[in-house]
Amino acid sequence: MIEDVKIPEISENVESGTIIRVLVEVGDMIDIDDVLVEFETEKSLVDIPSTVKGKITELLAKEGAEMRVGDVIARVDTDGRSDDQDAAESEAATDDASQKQAEPETSAAPPRTEEPGEVEAEADADEKQKDTAPVPDKPAAAPESAAAPKKGEDRPTDRGPAPATPSVRRFARELGVDIYDVAASGPGGRITEDDVKAHIKKGERPHTMVRSGAAVAAVTAEPDLPDFSRWGDVETVELDGVRRITAANMSTAWRTVPHVTQFDQADITGLQDFISNNAEKVAQGGGKLTVTAILVKVCAAALKKFERFNASIDPANQRLILKKYVHIGIAADTPRGLLVPVVRDADQKSISRIAADITDLADRARNKKLKPDEMEGGTFTLSNQGGIGGVGFTPIVFWPQAAILGVSRAAIMPRYIDGGFKPCSMLPLSLSFDHRIIDGADAARFLRWVCQSLEQPFTMVLE
Repeated sequence: MIEDVKIPEISENVESGTIIRVLVEVGDMIDIDDVLVEFETEKSLVDIPSTVKGKITELLAKEGAEMRVGDVIARVDTDGRSDDQDAAESEAATDDASQKQAEPETSAAPPRTEEPGEVEAEADADEKQKDTAPVPDKPAAAPESAAAPKKGEDRPTDRGPAPATPSVRRFARELGVDIYDVAASGPGGRITEDDVKAHIKKGERPHTMVRSGAAVAAVTAEPDLPDFSRWGDVETVELDGVRRITAANMSTAWRTVPHVTQFDQADITGLQDFISNNAEKVAQGGGKLTVTAILVKVCAAALKKFERFNASIDPANQRLILKKYVHIGIAADTPRGLLVPVVRDADQKSISRIAADITDLADRARNKKLKPDEMEGGTFTLSNQGGIGGVGFTPIVFWPQAAILGVSRAAIMPRYIDGGFKPCSMLPLSLSFDHRIIDGADAARFLRWVCQSLEQPFTMVLE
């Protein structure tokens, strides 16, 4: 019996990924839970095991190919045997046939002789069948795509979900495009972002969407690139899975969130002394005491005080979703690209525990051991580029979150204290936020509170 091995549901928001390595070949004998392929999905690397036992008869997964959850990666003969078993049985069958051939045939039936009339009748019947067989005039017309109804056609009110992922449906809504008007070109008749863009480029006018009197303007699709080879040599490199996902997420965030960035500086001279004095103690618990670990704790306290920074906006229903939990994402620079593992319940953990969590998540991010659900559910994100350099930057809000804190490299600067200037280690901070739900004054208060908590740690204890 032939059974399909499919890519299983990996995580709630994971719908596709890239085959990184194929670990089996056609003809291999596999057992249940044997790993068949390595699958890069969202921002993690997942081993896809077999769900059946048998012999691989067909392998549909190819290295570098993009596949979706539910796609078949291999077909397995559950009654199949190994090539050694097949060879042994074939040899045994040959021996039996040779032995039977050596035995005299004692009861062979005499050959049947056909009468001339029978042969002629069969020939006439065959000829008659050829004469009466219908000959097609032209090939049948291909059915029209159900994904793109003609203009002016009445559509049923209950059309069911469109054959597209949630991100593509959201992309179409943002452009003012009715997803049911778009012709599908993806696998299994699915609509892709490129299909939506092609729909707009054909001159189809986006539908006008109005909610609560506010018109949502349609966004034009990206223009076609020029032929760069006209001016010199070029090289085309395919985007890998992580880069494709990062590009899609950043584009969605930039289109969706009206960004504003607030800048401030914190004097961390005393904090650096605190880190030096307690680094060894924290290391005994498996963590590394850093500015990032302390900032996670400070931001967790700030999010409890300024709850809108821990919220998400639901514009379709004109409401704000306030989260009672605090999960902080840590942007990590890895050889594979940008990954954002999440420190859960940061408000309930000590700095030592947070430091240990960050060390563990960062190590597994670099070694491709993160699970998809470890990069989901964040309510706020921290991006620290201080180890690389820079005096400031404007981070992009990780939608559907409301804000992100950027950290740059600390520098010794003169600061006027008690009637004189003193050299202080100043840490540049940049807070990007969603201006739909956060006002500039609130952002300034939030960031100043964070700075004061770094300068005077008891600030967050007093709240």
